[in-house]
Amino acid sequence: MQVYADNAATTKISKHALQAMIPCFETYYGNPSSLHTVGQEAKEVLDKARETVAKCLGCEAREIYFTSGGSEADNQAIRSAAFYGAKKGKKHIISTAFEHHAVLHTLNVLEKEGFEVTLLDVKEGHNITAQQVKDAIREDTCLVTCMYANNEIGSVLPIAEIGAVCKEAGVPFHTDAVQAAGHIAIDVKAQNIDMLSLSGHKFHGPKGVGALYVRRGIPLKNLIDGGAQERGKRAGTENLPAIVGMAAALEDACNNLEENTKKVTALRDKLIAGLEKIPHCALNGDRVNRLPNNVSFCFEGIEGESLLLYLDAQGISASSGSACTSGSLDPSHVLLAIGRVHDVAHGSLRLSLSHDNTEEEIDYILQAVPQVVALLRNMSPVWRDLQNGEREYIL
Repeated sequence: MQVYADNAATTKISKHALQAMIPCFETYYGNPSSLHTVGQEAKEVLDKARETVAKCLGCEAREIYFTSGGSEADNQAIRSAAFYGAKKGKKHIISTAFEHHAVLHTLNVLEKEGFEVTLLDVKEGHNITAQQVKDAIREDTCLVTCMYANNEIGSVLPIAEIGAVCKEAGVPFHTDAVQAAGHIAIDVKAQNIDMLSLSGHKFHGPKGVGALYVRRGIPLKNLIDGGAQERGKRAGTENLPAIVGMAAALEDACNNLEENTKKVTALRDKLIAGLEKIPHCALNGDRVNRLPNNVSFCFEGIEGESLLLYLDAQGISASSGSACTSGSLDPSHVLLAIGRVHDVAHGSLRLSLSHDNTEEEIDYILQAVPQVVALLRNMSPVWRDLQNGEREYIL
């Protein structure tokens, strides 16, 4: 049996999105910036896609800017807030210790440019609180950037509460919603979100395309200069097929959100309940406020890379953390941030589901994972030391 359980890394493009893209290759192939009929027909398709994305987020079409993905959207949002904040003498940014590297690495660069960054602690409950944000805001704070949901451990942050705190303090609020869009209902106006990033391939759209929502009145600085596309804020001819595919995928996901959430949550809960029976393991992430498709565990006495290879040999595609760092030998910064020690963090497994997964596939995973964990533990000198009492169990 082949089981794809790495949907947090990327998803299979949906038939709905694929069918929406085809006319952009065959009929609406013009440049949306061209004044002739073919170009203007393409522009109409582009405008419709922008309206579709805006409707799904609860905002106006002119507040949506198309990008190459979530990483670019994160960079533009954060760098814009930093640039305009510095002009007012505000060079303090608040974020969390378990953000995606697209955020953390951007903040690292800004620190070298003289900005001060406060990373909120996430060990308690594997999440943060709005009170932490409120306590961290200062007179010189120019931005709060907190992910909507964590890509590795699935914790869903209290976004509406954080948004309310930021609005009261007059501080711009950005959220990386790459893992949340298409999986959780989002209303940027009701949640007081000023900027939001998303990526098409996380909800069954194509890769290489994303969007940045920017509330009207929030200034945006260019990352890419050149043409006047995206109202002069993101140069380069728009990737119309990808944009249309992303809009179609997001619309499809939002239209079927309740049904998909119910199915995927049931599969997730069954998987968690089954894996928790394995001795000396621990669930990562907020148990209650959690993405409907995320299952993340640490197993003591094994290496996550070996676990992945053995599972792959049995047809199960999984991850040990973020796909963007899968080539690294270092333990996940997310797992370290929630308090997992290095030895335990190395033994992590992330299974991320979609509505395409079946109960039979969950049963297959629940059969395979305990067997592989037992096999790896039997070969592990660390596990032998634990059983002999030469080391103390952590989990």
